[in-house]
Amino acid sequence: MSLNKVMLIGNVGNDPEVRYLDNQNPGANARVARFRLATNERFKDRSGEVRENTEWHSIVAWRSSAEFVEGNVKKGSQVYIEGKLRNRQWTDQTGATRYSTEIEATNIQLLGRRPDGPGAPGAPAQGGYQQAPQAQGPAYQSQAPAYQGAPAAQPMAYQPPAAPASAPEDDLPF
Repeated sequence: MSLNKVMLIGNVGNDPEVRYLDNQNPGANARVARFRLATNERFKDRSGEVRENTEWHSIVAWRSSAEFVEGNVKKGSQVYIEGKLRNRQWTDQTGATRYSTEIEATNIQLLGRRPDGPGAPGAPAQGGYQQAPQAQGPAYQSQAPAYQGAPAAQPMAYQPPAAPASAPEDDLPF
């Protein structure tokens, strides 16, 4: 058994770069979006001074997730990303072998406060936070924490079906 899952909350460092994979039909869902995400970690050093460490992550979103990114994510947006860690290797123009590590996003949610005004880019039509469509694969629900301003999901308890009111107790089929 193995698991390759990454969960990040951070701020987008640049406007996403979106490319269409099918130049003949840009309306098709064949697109890829790339952007950088900054995550911050605060800690106290030995002298008691507060330090901050920023890590930069390369995010890649495909198809419907890329479409969501294109229409809603911009520099400075706070987002929650779920995805898989991917390593790539290629040869550059000088013949040198290059390596990169990316997060292939499978779930993207906008966090933070909404932009002002109902028609502002990235503003949800009916309130609440927007979420990118889930990538194809096994069905699962995001375990992202509820954030202030977002409606909290209530767990549902199993309730057995009620017996029909007209069925007598002693009328069993066997």
